[in-house]
Amino acid sequence: MAVLGTWLTARRWFPAKGTSGAVERVAVVDLHDPQDEARVGLHLLRLPSGALLQVPLVLRAPQTGLPAGLDPAAVVGTTPDGAVVVDGCHDPAFVRAWLAAAERPAGPAGSAGSAESAGSTRPAQAGPARPDLTGMRVLSGEQSNTSVILPALDPPAILKVFRGVSTGANPDVEVPLALSDAGWTGVPRPLAWLTGSWPAGDAATEDGSGSSTGHLGVLSELVLGAEDGFELACRHASEGASFGALAEDLGRTTAQMHAALRAALPSGTAASASADAVVTVLRTRAAAAVVAAPVLAGRAAAVEALFTEVARLSDLPPLQRVHGDYHLGQVLHSAGRGWSVLDFEGEPSASEAERNRPDLALRDLAGMLRSLDYAAAVGAASRPDWAEEARTRLVAGYLGETAGPTATDPDAAARTATTSALLRALELDKALYEVVYESRNRPSWVSIPLDGVDRLLEGVR
Repeated sequence: MAVLGTWLTARRWFPAKGTSGAVERVAVVDLHDPQDEARVGLHLLRLPSGALLQVPLVLRAPQTGLPAGLDPAAVVGTTPDGAVVVDGCHDPAFVRAWLAAAERPAGPAGSAGSAESAGSTRPAQAGPARPDLTGMRVLSGEQSNTSVILPALDPPAILKVFRGVSTGANPDVEVPLALSDAGWTGVPRPLAWLTGSWPAGDAATEDGSGSSTGHLGVLSELVLGAEDGFELACRHASEGASFGALAEDLGRTTAQMHAALRAALPSGTAASASADAVVTVLRTRAAAAVVAAPVLAGRAAAVEALFTEVARLSDLPPLQRVHGDYHLGQVLHSAGRGWSVLDFEGEPSASEAERNRPDLALRDLAGMLRSLDYAAAVGAASRPDWAEEARTRLVAGYLGETAGPTATDPDAAARTATTSALLRALELDKALYEVVYESRNRPSWVSIPLDGVDRLLEGVR
């Protein structure tokens, strides 16, 4: 812990920056490097908030030296006995040990297994003792987790290390397994996962063991030749190239994802959401946003008027399992597969119960609409209608995939109006959240969501 020091608090994925209180180590999950080059341990740290943080570390004896090409920034420090401490995600010894200890799907080779197997406590199958780690590299853009690209594995894969750890199945293991089992190919297939145990704290668990168990990471197939959705959209915006066809296809993929989620992970209720309940949440969140970002104060009356319109709606769509943090950075596009959806953990700051709670599927679509606005701004769109075209085509693709026969359906027009009003309110809710976030973290970006707020409130009295 002394060696970690300020190195830990300076990491992008450290969630307790600026808070007071001690960080306590509650457990170390020891892994064995099949090549016996170094000691590997997954350190589980309790933050002042009570949240649990995973920090994989590799200890290398002075005489063994460091791996060739190791990023100097990955060296954490040196222990009193001379061992060099390395950030595990950058060290091949950690990856070898992780692969050797991981559990793999049950069933025939190449099958995805089942959602139940992700929570299994059965012994792990033996992993490769000498995996080919040629080309191994750590993704640099992530903030809440750490991913390692392993292009030479068979099949090529990406290892995602969960920095925040919680009890039970992690949605980023459970959901892709369930979707793959259901036959949906729009999600990279999980290949292996790792679980760990730690003391539950003062309260014993239901089985009386006094320990908790949860997922520590997941290995998934690597989508070859794929481009990050946000980078792709920004490039189109800056070049003045239409994103319309890609956006429409993304809308269809989003609708297919929601249909697969309903089939693979049914919520247990077909009840529709209550308009009053939805609006109560929207009003509460909007009031908090106005307090946190005074720039919104002059718009509060119009926000309330728009939400009042939603309160009059009837026959809202049923609640279901959703993605929960859906934006262009959570999707990949490749020529061979089209769009692939990643990261089903939900909002990083949400609790486990909030991440798994059924919600309105349109909330995901609203998040993607907001992301297109950001792509237009960050990419400095050279066409003034770039974002509007992309937004229109995204919604058209989604609704075209979800619409049933309408020619003889007398309620089709009413449902379309309900969808439009609800989607507008949910997008406004997301934009208000973004204004608060940018005010606190990137003040120079506040105009991006604020322009979105004003567009959504246009014509509202």
